[in-house]
Amino acid sequence: MSLRIRLPAAVALTVVVASAVIAAEASAATRYEAENAPATCAGLIESNHAGFSGSGFCNADNAAGAAAQFTVTAPAAGAATIAIRYANGGTSNRPADVLVNGTVAHAGSAFDPTGAWTTWVTKTLTVSLNAGDNTIRLNPTTAAGLANIDYLETGAPPSATTTVWLAGDSTVAANSGGNVVGWGRELGAYLTSGATVVNSAIGGRSVQTWLYESAVTGTKNSAGECVLSSTAYAARWQAMLDASTGMKAGDHLFIQFGINDGSSTCPRHVGSARYRELLTTMVRAAQQRGAHPTLVTPVSALSCSGSTATPTRGFLTETFDVGRATGTPVIDLHKLSYTLYNSLRFCPFNGDYSSGPVGAFFADDHTHFEAAGARQIAGLVTKAVRDQQLALSAYLR
Repeated sequence: MSLRIRLPAAVALTVVVASAVIAAEASAATRYEAENAPATCAGLIESNHAGFSGSGFCNADNAAGAAAQFTVTAPAAGAATIAIRYANGGTSNRPADVLVNGTVAHAGSAFDPTGAWTTWVTKTLTVSLNAGDNTIRLNPTTAAGLANIDYLETGAPPSATTTVWLAGDSTVAANSGGNVVGWGRELGAYLTSGATVVNSAIGGRSVQTWLYESAVTGTKNSAGECVLSSTAYAARWQAMLDASTGMKAGDHLFIQFGINDGSSTCPRHVGSARYRELLTTMVRAAQQRGAHPTLVTPVSALSCSGSTATPTRGFLTETFDVGRATGTPVIDLHKLSYTLYNSLRFCPFNGDYSSGPVGAFFADDHTHFEAAGARQIAGLVTKAVRDQQLALSAYLR
C-alpha cells in the first residue's frame, strides 16, 4: 500500500473493520465502512489520505493474502451488485480474488492505479448472496497487497440507463453490406429500454486494425508484428475514450476479435502476445472509467465433420488469458455457437447457402449471418450474460 508509519507492537496487526451499516434512505445502497467492526483488515486503519468516506480506510499489509473482509446482509438470496471504493496511488494493478462466503466469485479482479492515494474510485461487481449474513473477502494475489479500501456497498440499484459499447468485426457489426448482419445489431432486442447499444464493430478488422485503422502498415518488424506508422487511435476508439461522451461508470464494453487476426499478412495479422496486449489495453481503459468490460471469444464458422459442427477459430486461449489476468468475464461464444449449430442439425451440409435452414441462418458463406442467424447468436450472448450473472443482466428483458 502507500508508505506508512507502523503502530507499536501492542496494536494488533489484524484490525477489526468494515461492517457497521450506515443508515441509508429507502432504495439506496447499504454502505459498510472499512473502519467499523465486525469485519477484518490485515493491516491498519488510517486516515492520512483525504477523500475517504467515514473516519478512515483499510490499508492492508503489502502481502498476498492480506485481506479485507466485510460482513453484509442481504434481504433475499440472489444476484446482487456490490460497489467497492478504493484508491491505488501506485503504478501497477493490485489484483484481488473476491470471495463470497468462502468461494471465489471473481478471480484476480483488477484494482488498477487511480493516479493518487487521494483519488478514490468505485469498482462494481455482480455476486450471488444468500439471504441473511454473507462474508465478502478481498484477498490480494500478489506481494503488493490490496489497494486502500474505503468501503463496500451492497444493494445499489442499477442506473436507470446504461450504454453497451461494442467493438468487433463483421460478425458483430450492424451491417457489412448486402444481407450480412452481425449479432450486435440484434442485441438491443434482448435489452430493456434503459440500455442503448453503440455498435462500433466494423467488418474485416483485427483488434489492431480496429484500434489503429490506416496506421497499420503492410510491413512486419523483427518480432513478426505489423509496423504502426502512428500510435494515434482510430476515431471509433477515441469516441469511446472521450471523457464527456464516451464510456462512463456503469456502462458495458463487449470486445470480440480473433477472426481476422489470424491472417498471416499485414495489416490484419496480429501475433499471440500482441493480441493479449491490445485486448488488455481495451479492458483496462474500460475498468479505469468504471465500465464493465466483457471479452467474447470469436463466433465459430460453420464447419462440418460428417454430422458434427466443429470448432474453427483461434485466439481462444489468449482471450481467456486476458480474462484471468484482468479479472474480466469471458463469454465463450465460439463454443456456444458451434454447439448451437449442432443443436440445429446444420451438419452434414452440402455447401448451399441459398436455401434451407443453413441458408436462412448464414448469409452466402460459412461465417456471416442473415438477420435471423444474428438474432440467435445475440441470444447466446445474452443468455451467457444471465447465466454468468454479469452486470448487464439487470437490463435484460
